[in-house]
Amino acid sequence: MPSPVTNHNCPPGLEYLIQIDQILIHQQIEILELFTGFETSNKYEIKNSTGQRIYFAAEQNDCCNQYFCGSARSFTITVVDNANQEVMKLMRPLRCDCCCTPCCLQKLEVQAPPGIPVGYVIQNWHPYLPKFTIQNEREQNILKIVGPCVLCRCCSDVTFEVKSLDEHFNVGRISKQWSGFVNEMYTDADNFGVQFPLDLDVKIKAVMLGACFLIDFMFFEKTEHN
Repeated sequence: MPSPVTNHNCPPGLEYLIQIDQILIHQQIEILELFTGFETSNKYEIKNSTGQRIYFAAEQNDCCNQYFCGSARSFTITVVDNANQEVMKLMRPLRCDCCCTPCCLQKLEVQAPPGIPVGYVIQNWHPYLPKFTIQNEREQNILKIVGPCVLCRCCSDVTFEVKSLDEHFNVGRISKQWSGFVNEMYTDADNFGVQFPLDLDVKIKAVMLGACFLIDFMFFEKTEHN
């Protein structure tokens, strides 16, 4: 399947994404959350395949939203480069996180630079599979994301396949990586890998990165408050 390529119009700060076909996302362990169980704002290191940090992402939220809404909370995540310049903003509105309410599904807006939308991640209703659509800045459907029926897999990765719109071709993947029994049991600090074609539109690469954060909150950020 031909990739949607328009990298000549790269948003400032995302030039590095043109050169790579894989990124790693490591959520930082929050000590307060570890010992108290109270949900805190998430922070992530975004790295290349050799482990070098290329971006840093931090959730901006308030205590009431975190405590009462848990993993279903709305959020704004700001992504900065190594010079601490904002290059992306991810915005998730508060919606019901329940597969039984297809009229109020999840949505994430990706802005790059902040204030300029470059794409969206839209949850699709399905009775048993996690499914999403990746859209461009004009809200045109570009790719599909299809997750597994069973999300809990001990000692193995959980993979969401990124597919063509007809779902016949695999384009990439978003994988929640197994991080060891202790981390999986006592923390919700997750590690992810995102793979995409090297020549994929850099804006769509950014939206796939945003999709990874939405998937983390929806399926792997479960706490006692939920």
